[in-house]
Amino acid sequence: ATSTVCAVFPIIEENGVRRVLVLPQTEFHPGGHSPLHHPPPPPPHATHTHTHFCFTKSEDRMLYTHPPHGRAAFAHRDERASKTYERLQKKLKERHGVGGGGGGGLALSKDSPPPSPQKSRGTPPSGGDLQNGLGGKGADEQAQPSTAVTSLGKSPGRGKDTESGGRIYIRVLEPLDFTYEVSVSHSGKDGKFKIYVLCVFRVQAMCNCLQGVPSEPVSFTTLSCEPDGPSPPRKTSGTKSSLVLQWKAPCDNGSKIQNYILQWDEGKGTGAFEQCYYGPQKQYRLTKLSTASRYYFRLAAKNDMGVSEFSDVVHIMTSCSVPAPPLSPELIQSGVTWLCVRWHRPAGSPKEDEISYVLEMEEEGSGYGFQASYDGDELSHTVRNLHRSTTYRFRVIAYNAEGKSNPSGVSEFTTAPDRPGCPCRLTMKGKPHPTSFRLTWGQFMFIFFFFSLSLHLLAPPLVDGGSAVSSYSVEMFAPQVDEGWEVYQGSELDCTVGSLLPGRTYGFRLRAANKAGYGPFSERSEVTTGPGAPEVCRPPHVTCKSPTCAVISWEAPPCNGAAVSEYRLEWGAAEGSMQMCYTGAALSHEMKGLLPATNYFCRVQAVNVAGVGPFSDAVLCQTPCSVPAPVSSVHTLRESEMRDEEARPLLYSSSTCLGLRWEAPCDHGSEIMSYLIDLGERQPILTGPVTKYIIQNLHPDTTYRIRIQALNSLGAGPFSHTFKLKTKPLPPLPPRLECTASSHQTLRLKWGDGPAKAQPTDSLQYHLQMEDKNGRFISLYKGPCHTHKVQRLNESTSYAFRIQAFNEAGEGPFSTVYTFTTPRSPPAPLKAPRVERVDESCEVSWETLPPMKGDPVIYCLQSMQGNSEFKQIYKGSATSYQLPNLSSSTEYRFRVCAIRQCQDAPEIIGPYSSTVIMLPPRVDTPGVSGTTGSKAAEAQKPKRSLTDEQFSFLIIALLAVTSILIAVAIQYFVIE
Repeated sequence: ATSTVCAVFPIIEENGVRRVLVLPQTEFHPGGHSPLHHPPPPPPHATHTHTHFCFTKSEDRMLYTHPPHGRAAFAHRDERASKTYERLQKKLKERHGVGGGGGGGLALSKDSPPPSPQKSRGTPPSGGDLQNGLGGKGADEQAQPSTAVTSLGKSPGRGKDTESGGRIYIRVLEPLDFTYEVSVSHSGKDGKFKIYVLCVFRVQAMCNCLQGVPSEPVSFTTLSCEPDGPSPPRKTSGTKSSLVLQWKAPCDNGSKIQNYILQWDEGKGTGAFEQCYYGPQKQYRLTKLSTASRYYFRLAAKNDMGVSEFSDVVHIMTSCSVPAPPLSPELIQSGVTWLCVRWHRPAGSPKEDEISYVLEMEEEGSGYGFQASYDGDELSHTVRNLHRSTTYRFRVIAYNAEGKSNPSGVSEFTTAPDRPGCPCRLTMKGKPHPTSFRLTWGQFMFIFFFFSLSLHLLAPPLVDGGSAVSSYSVEMFAPQVDEGWEVYQGSELDCTVGSLLPGRTYGFRLRAANKAGYGPFSERSEVTTGPGAPEVCRPPHVTCKSPTCAVISWEAPPCNGAAVSEYRLEWGAAEGSMQMCYTGAALSHEMKGLLPATNYFCRVQAVNVAGVGPFSDAVLCQTPCSVPAPVSSVHTLRESEMRDEEARPLLYSSSTCLGLRWEAPCDHGSEIMSYLIDLGERQPILTGPVTKYIIQNLHPDTTYRIRIQALNSLGAGPFSHTFKLKTKPLPPLPPRLECTASSHQTLRLKWGDGPAKAQPTDSLQYHLQMEDKNGRFISLYKGPCHTHKVQRLNESTSYAFRIQAFNEAGEGPFSTVYTFTTPRSPPAPLKAPRVERVDESCEVSWETLPPMKGDPVIYCLQSMQGNSEFKQIYKGSATSYQLPNLSSSTEYRFRVCAIRQCQDAPEIIGPYSSTVIMLPPRVDTPGVSGTTGSKAAEAQKPKRSLTDEQFSFLIIALLAVTSILIAVAIQYFVIE
């Protein structure tokens, strides 16, 4: 049986246009069945088209698809195929030069690359087989196949596509009417075409390296389809009750993605999914979730062509709270160098919470604290590389994405003891310290201390001679001594040897004894104790060079194995409060700035690399005496302090004298004999050993520069700081006193030319005094004002006054005595008079006043008729008066006053009483007279007017009420 296959060669021209070369071939099949044909691989230059071929056996169909891995799968091109390719290239160039026509006109056009035939994978068919396959037709007929695109998309007539997905079927009509299908894919193993992909095909026949004319090119564009399946969503952030998911857009396959479908299982874990989001966004936030819960999600994309496949299901968990502290770890098993420890999950933590653990370990006595030895999610761990028979402390910390828990309780586990090894020579373990070092030799361990030695035997020797060891003997060799002596014998495994010195070399050896006696000694081990601190220094020597300078020197003490690196000197005025004043390697130090005639204490200590030695005994030294110290402070004396001891009046004026007081300075060992007061330009004043002095005969209101110097038997000390002191100005003279106003009870006095009220800056003040009944002057006023009102005086009485002015300079002299007399008091005001009408006359009466200090009182009655002025109608001592011949149509007004008739002075008229009005009588009709009689009587009653005191009180009351109302309004409307 024979069959004809079509070899398809995809070609990319130089300008990037894709072409497909289809060549028919004939094969012979002995079994009469059409086997699966394998096309020859494409030429090497076509590998970047990402295309491979396959043929279907049943329909003689060739499939043209992209390979999964993005490169063409073709066999190696041999030498024969290369030669065939070269010949074909040459023929194509010749045809291109001729120009060709018909279907072959595009053989080598701008959009057509040169064909690239290649040898088949198997043995090429012979000429006879090929002739049978072509049905005896010539090469020209072979080169004229017709090509048509039969279908686009999925293969018709088949239930499912192959892995190549959608295909393009090309039917090649041969003279024997064979049908071939070519399938093309551009999207990988999904087999879906990309939108707007332009493909161009043409068919060309070949036979025995002869090439026919290519057919007309056919181009096509693939259709759109639903999007590719998206990647699973991923978690970008989240809390205990919310998740934020985000995803990337998949390939839209030519149609823009409109929405995404996000589904979840609502945390139930049943595998049933519900839609939780539908929209165009690429992220979504879910809220009101459960803490530490697992949720499953899947995603699909949707465009105009349909919905893509869902992504792989992904599970995402919400955040958990920080785990609770786990229980203390437990020991599973222990070994010599390892411990197997386990722990439990924290109580109350959800199963979905991904908890990891940190196992921390601390070696007893290491001083390094807890160190992490495991970090993972297992509940047990074996810690290795430990020391034998050593206690270790363990604790566990649980943590998750939210943070770490508090450590668990601490558990202590001890490694198993190891079998003892053979004894060996003593070796030193670690670094020797100033006060201890450690020696080991297998089964034995020595621990040496400063001035003592401890030997620890960890176990008896391995070879005991058949009898248990009953005792041990330890010998020690002192430095530079060949003979040793036994320092311990007994059955204990440790001993203490005393009387050792630091920085010395000692030898030790050990032997064991049983019933047969002592065994041989171990090898002798030489051990040097660490350097110790220096010994105590001898007391230092102090030499005073001057009253303020001393030199301290000392000797170097024994250093105990390490050279002295520095000395420390302490110095102080008291033995219990000395301070460090020098550190260094010198053996002397000079102290400056000392106080003369003062006791000082000092001591010294030595220091080396091993430590600090003890202090020497304290040494007492005293500096020589010197001149006195400068006076520290100077103050002025108050006026009260400038009195003599007998408390007599002031002997010194602050305007011409300065009182000084100072504190006695330190005498520096020699008593102060006198003081020298320097006043600058004036002659210095020498005083005795006093601390208070008054300088006299100075100028008023003058500044002086004063400094004081103390003297003793050794000389004069330095002057004190310069102090500026100023004398006060002279006191002011008294002003003239005048009486500006007077009444029978008050006198208003005035002095000076200043304002009545004092100013804040006034420095001049006044003191006003009045003489009392006993002839003594009492103080009435003291202040800066220039007026004063004296009240509560008696009438017609003389009073004596004097005044004094004072300021910063002091109180000035009193003025001469001034006498002022109060006048007589006027009579008191009378009440309003009473008026009674009697026919055509009226009677006016008023109250009676008693005589005033023997002076009689008379009365003056005035009346006013109509709108005229008041006229006196009576003056005398009577208390009533009858006015005749009254007019019946005129209104009358009456008032009265009292007059004091003085014997040696003119009369004193008192204030008038209130005015009384008398209205004219009314003429009433007979019928109305009865009803209006009472009203007429009331109208005839005199009306009283307010007195001056009552009117003033009324005005004050109205002002007070108005002020209260204004305050309330401000409080309510402004403040609130």
